[in-house]
Amino acid sequence: MPGQNLTREEALRRSDLVKVNNYRVDLDLTQGDKTFRSRTVIDFDGSAGAEVFLDLIADQVHSVNLNGEELDPATVYADSRIALANLAESNTVTVEADCLYMHTGEGLHRFVDPVDGEAYTYSQFEVPDARRVYATFEQPNLKATYTFTVTTPKHWTVFSNSPTPQPRIEGEKAVFEFSETEKISTYLTAIVAGPYVGRTGELTSADGRIIPLGVYCRQSLEEHLDAEEIMDITRAGFQFFENEYGHTYPFRKYDQIFVPEYNAGAMENAGCVTFRDEYLFRVTPTEAAVEGRANTILHELAHMWFGDLVTMKWWNDLWLNESFAEYMSHLALAEGTRWTDAWTGFMLRKVWGMTQDQLPSTHPIVAEIRDLADVEVNFDGITYAKGAAVLRQLASYVGRDAFREGLRAYFKEHAWSNTELVNLLDKLEAASGRDLSEWSKVWLQEAGINLMRPEIKTDADGKLTSVEVIQESFNAGASLRPHRMAVAGYSLNAAGTEMERVLFSELDVTGERTSVDAFVGEKRPDVLLLNEGDLTYSKLRLDEQSLAAAREQIDKFTDPLIRGVLMTAAWDMVRDGEWAAADFVKLALRELPVETNSTLMALVLRQLGQALHQYVPHALRRDLMSEAAAALIKLAESTEPGSDAQLQFARAAVVYATSPEQIEWVKGVRAGTVEVPGLDVDIELKWSMLHTLVAEGALGETEIIEMEKLDPTLTGAQRAAGCRAAVPSKAVKQEVFTACMNDQSLANDTRINMMRGLWSQAALQPELYTELVEQYFAEVEAMWKANTHHTAETIAIMLFPSALAGDAAAAPEQAAKHWLEDHQGADTSAALIRLMRERLDETERAIRCQLV
Repeated sequence: MPGQNLTREEALRRSDLVKVNNYRVDLDLTQGDKTFRSRTVIDFDGSAGAEVFLDLIADQVHSVNLNGEELDPATVYADSRIALANLAESNTVTVEADCLYMHTGEGLHRFVDPVDGEAYTYSQFEVPDARRVYATFEQPNLKATYTFTVTTPKHWTVFSNSPTPQPRIEGEKAVFEFSETEKISTYLTAIVAGPYVGRTGELTSADGRIIPLGVYCRQSLEEHLDAEEIMDITRAGFQFFENEYGHTYPFRKYDQIFVPEYNAGAMENAGCVTFRDEYLFRVTPTEAAVEGRANTILHELAHMWFGDLVTMKWWNDLWLNESFAEYMSHLALAEGTRWTDAWTGFMLRKVWGMTQDQLPSTHPIVAEIRDLADVEVNFDGITYAKGAAVLRQLASYVGRDAFREGLRAYFKEHAWSNTELVNLLDKLEAASGRDLSEWSKVWLQEAGINLMRPEIKTDADGKLTSVEVIQESFNAGASLRPHRMAVAGYSLNAAGTEMERVLFSELDVTGERTSVDAFVGEKRPDVLLLNEGDLTYSKLRLDEQSLAAAREQIDKFTDPLIRGVLMTAAWDMVRDGEWAAADFVKLALRELPVETNSTLMALVLRQLGQALHQYVPHALRRDLMSEAAAALIKLAESTEPGSDAQLQFARAAVVYATSPEQIEWVKGVRAGTVEVPGLDVDIELKWSMLHTLVAEGALGETEIIEMEKLDPTLTGAQRAAGCRAAVPSKAVKQEVFTACMNDQSLANDTRINMMRGLWSQAALQPELYTELVEQYFAEVEAMWKANTHHTAETIAIMLFPSALAGDAAAAPEQAAKHWLEDHQGADTSAALIRLMRERLDETERAIRCQLV
């Protein structure tokens, strides 16, 4: 990591000195399995006599030629930079180098499929990793066109930003000479090469162009490639976005390629989107998973406009990419596909943003990004989910029609260029007639989250005499924000079967107190709910009477969106230590049997798990886990056979099975001696069951080997690694921990499975891990320096011993505090310090929750 940074000031200064016209990049991927040859020719205009630098991370630089003059690589190449002095007004630089294949999902990643031995490569360049493949001016505001030539083994194909050409065959090699791309940033370029297979289709753009579509994966996953559904969602997205943006699709084709060992969900490379291949479902997926994939497909498609056509000048406006793609993908889901209740599913993402916003590292949506290290840690819930929630509020604030009109004007003026926040706000102000300067200040340029609670007064007859929305600043110093939202009242109907809405008012909430005058004189409802419809972004509280009624009647609310708002408010109260986690467990077990929205069900199950493993006091955990598992087993056996709900209940029951009877149930279902009508005991469920049984000491290495033979795939190998890490032994935990911390040969996804398995017993058997706390804090800084950012971040987060919160012998919070006290100097990465503070905050929060 040292020597590979780039500051904002450096980038701004460089963009003042150069204008990049074209890259010609020649890659030879036939040089072996360690390195590939990279030759880059860049034509650029410069300020005569100036000195600038190129970015390149290479194993070896063979030559550098500037305007016909050979430069000595040993002299001009250092710390991932090539110094170029005495520029002319018109310049050509040529760089030849050998670059390394990566196994971390960064740069050009190379993977060998264990099923058939075939090798696959793909690029991942955001934020600063195009420089791992070719020499670049690595910053978003130096857009250019690109011409790629790629040499591969004869049986491979290659995808890039331009349409794939017919290759020229040279013996056992194939040479793909791509046409020039549109004008894009370096991080949006792409090379995907290997024996990929897939399906093709097309669509007609609003301007009459035929846009070729392609959906591809590696050969061993072809049977799981549901290309037609993926292309159907894509076509729906094209139609929606072209209409919404008033600008036709900006590129010539649209390929979607599912790749292995991928770090992110997907990447919006212009016209050549890559996805993690877990999105190809090898077993029956939950509806939540299918909706999640559809959202990701639409998220990346939205980026073709927000991010690719119009790109931020610098990474502080990353939100202009990610928040908009997040918001627009859910809007397209809700209005352009069969997922009409997508805003209920959005709660899963919104909770992520709210959680991030309450950490000590909270930052404005428009974050201060001083350098590349800053941007790497700001791909977070604020940039994505909070930003999207705030944009939804903005659309409500200015009006949907004005919002659409502003976006259309924005794309019309700024196509193929780089922008800042002010460029978008100008168009929205012109379209709506609203001054957004104050709105932008408090919502986009200030960190933190507000909290709203109702204050209710009634007379002797139970009629409302006053209803006020009280707004507080949850984060110190944060402004009270304006909110456009609804307030509603619900009461149990006469039959006692349903909670009916009896009061409703939509209003603007501003300042500390806002009166809901429309409710005065009405009978007090059983539940008074703020933010009905979930239009704004805020922490919510229920008054005491509403909380009691919601707890008893949660299963009688028929709208999943309302259940979601109530459950989210209750969960937030648990996290803030205002309500016992044990009570939330009981609330969740009452809500789950009636839940009809798959994504909301997944969210509640996730919160149930976090409550059981982290927030419930240690003394109550085993009994509550057993109670939860018993309820989930009963639901799995009684819910409609073959339904989505049955699948989710069964999967969760396997995870929480604790008692001897429950372990025997898992054993029996896995072996086929216990039948659950309609439940498909597929390969993933078998792996999950094996993981639980290994963690409980009921099965072991023999059964793991048997499963590996049954599932000889990459996923199977990863699941096996997770099972081996789950063995309930101090010696195994020590071995796994050390490997995950120090073994750089481990692929990221394999390591992730091992780290998940490692902590399998932490909630109930913390004594297995006590010695690992000291080792973590002794080794984490060296690990950070030895790895690329994404790998280091994943290890630092997943090995942090927060799972031991509340265990006096382990005392991870004390160890973290001591580490932070000892690492305040400039020698320690600011990004690592930020992560440690976040993990400490979550650990201390868990301890506080356990005391309620």
